Amino acid sequence: MIKRATQRPEGFIKPAHWTNEPAPPPRQPPAPAPAPDPDGLSPTRYGDWVKDGIAVDF
Repeated sequence: MIKRATQRPEGFIKPAHWTNEPAPPPRQPPAPAPAPDPDGLSPTRYGDWVKDGIAVDF
């Protein structure tokens, strides 16, 4: 088995921004608000397209 390095080499200086505190838990992103559809229900979702007042499904 390969011996792993568990300590920093001699002469290593820890940068000032390093801490021993654990990382904070991730924040939940806000849920995106659904964009309002100016024409009502989306035809790609419901499968109907209206052309000249007639619903067509292709």
